[in-house]
Formats: sequence, C-alpha cells, structure tokens
Amino acid sequence: TSHPGNIGASARAMRNMGLDSLVLVRPQAPPDAESLARAAGGADLVRNARIEPSVEAAVADCGLVLGTSARPRSANFRVLDARAAAAELVAATATRPAAVLFGGERNGLSNEDLARCHALVRIPADPGYESLNLAQAVQILCYEILLAAGEASAQPDAEPPASVKELAALWDHLDAVAGRAGFMHDGNTAQLAPRIRRLLARAVP
Repeated sequence: TSHPGNIGASARAMRNMGLDSLVLVRPQAPPDAESLARAAGGADLVRNARIEPSVEAAVADCGLVLGTSARPRSANFRVLDARAAAAELVAATATRPAAVLFGGERNGLSNEDLARCHALVRIPADPGYESLNLAQAVQILCYEILLAAGEASAQPDAEPPASVKELAALWDHLDAVAGRAGFMHDGNTAQLAPRIRRLLARAVP
C-alpha cells in the first residue's frame, strides 16, 4: 500500500465480512491514525496486522494463493471471477491457510508476485474503466468469501496441498535437476522455468 487510509478501509471491509487476518507487505507508510479512523470497527485488524518484507514471506504457509489483476496477462494463468475464487478459497482453508494478494495502488502486482499465485482473480467491470480502488476490491472479494463460507460443506482432503514454501523448494529442486540433466540450459531457462512453475501451480500438488 502507498496510502495508509487504504489499510484502514480494507480492514473495515474485512471486519464487515468476518475476516481477520491482514498481512501487509512493505507498506510505504505504516498504519497510522487515519488508518485506525477509516477502519472503524476493524481497528483491531490494523493494530494486529502482520507486516512482512516480501510476498514470499507473507504467503509461505498458504496452500492456495490467488492474485488480483485488472489487466489481461499473456502468461497461461488460470483466471477466476470473484465468486469462483471465493469458493476455491473457502474450500482450500479446510486444510491450510489461503491468501488473496492485492497489489499496490499504482501498478498492482508485479509479474514476480504473480508467479507465486496458483491463479488470478479478475473482478468484472466496465471495460472503459476497470481500475478499482484497493479497498473496493478487498470489499468485493470479502463479500464473496462470506457467501461462499455460508454455502461450503466440503470435507477436508486426506492430504493438504503443498504450501507456497514447499512449492518453492520443489521448484528449486527441479531447476537444479533439469539443469544437470541438460533439459534446461542458458538458451531456454528464462522461458521454460516459469512455464514449469505455472504448470505445477495449476495442478495444486
């Protein structure tokens, strides 16, 4: 976040919809009096917000990570609308924490951040002006999660999905093995490695 007011407004949206785990990644300005004022009844979420130095640290224990994007992406990402995303998030939390990543107000999520996501979430809007305020996007996703939680009846899977930290270890291992085997080399690593990572993310191992 670049504006602390958006931290408070997002916390209020979360509190309205029964969510309480707010994680901030490198906020340009820390939560302040304006954050608390805009949070209203969600001020405790602001006070208890976890602040992390990187997206990787923020989602390390999560089994499912969805990234929000207002723009079409050329990579082969699976794209969900807010309602489908909420259903997947609620189901995933039966076994591990799940996360929705929201980017900064100006540029959204970077390609590096999106590479850690299993899928993207796009909120349908007027094609002439699709950019939502950060807290508005949080409100919409939180509302859909509340609805999905009320409808959920799925039983936990026998085996939980791999966490982001475990997936990162798998990627590092595959990169090393593929390099030693000659499958990946200087001529193809830049394109092949991200494709293999997206393939594994879509599979939700």
